[in-house]
Amino acid sequence: MSAEELRITVVVDNHASAGLAAEHGLSLWIDTGTRHILFDTGQGPALAANAPALGIDLSRADTLVLSHGHYDHTGGLPLVLDASDHIQVYAHAGVVQPRYSIRDGQARLISMPHEAMAALDHMDSERLHWVPEPMRLAPNVGLTGPIERRTPYEDTGGPFYLDPEGVRADPIVDDLALWVSTDEGLVVCVGCSHAGLINTLDQIRRLDPGRPIRAVIGGFHLVAADEERLTRTVAALRNIAPRCVMPCHCTGDAATAYLKNALGEMVQPACAGAIYRF
Repeated sequence: MSAEELRITVVVDNHASAGLAAEHGLSLWIDTGTRHILFDTGQGPALAANAPALGIDLSRADTLVLSHGHYDHTGGLPLVLDASDHIQVYAHAGVVQPRYSIRDGQARLISMPHEAMAALDHMDSERLHWVPEPMRLAPNVGLTGPIERRTPYEDTGGPFYLDPEGVRADPIVDDLALWVSTDEGLVVCVGCSHAGLINTLDQIRRLDPGRPIRAVIGGFHLVAADEERLTRTVAALRNIAPRCVMPCHCTGDAATAYLKNALGEMVQPACAGAIYRF
């Protein structure tokens, strides 16, 4: 079953259209015609500024999906939960664990902010849904659940750990993606693609077989990708052949330019304020 109408608005991104706030984070407003889904919340301030500027009423959101538990995707949780007393929240249980980025020997806490964890903890448990495996939010809307890591060239994209000493690597098992089935094919929304963009698209194609990938939008976390990963990602995207690839957030400007140079008009860099209709 396909969505009769689908509109996706980039509410939060590292880059923004004139008059909108930019921040290191991501949030997408997904209007399927019958559902209003918020996919991630950014850090919070940009969501608070941009949602009303874009004519988005967060109180109308019936669903919130968290792609993973980093601060730049979960910081706006208190704002969203305050706005809607009926919203249903979907996330992998791993979103609440402490996690760190370690660079030059310095550990930085990058997990869900305390205020967001407290808001999640205080919400009605019947509206909080853990996602340990693939599931459907609606006949035409799916969540991947944890994504199988099959490609040899994709990793989490950074020095991520579960402890400040850097002993336990963080595989970011809570990373998940959302897709909507339309008459033109599957439209995929990703947060940071910590499981790998190609792993993500391949899993969705296994979960919804026989349907082409129409578009993919979100963060691809290629900011630190080497030449091999970029080259093999381009080759895989050529094979998958989506009509539109909209990189933003953590993809990285250099990687976005690489994709654009290699794939041409298929690649349309996104920013806060961009609206896509399918």
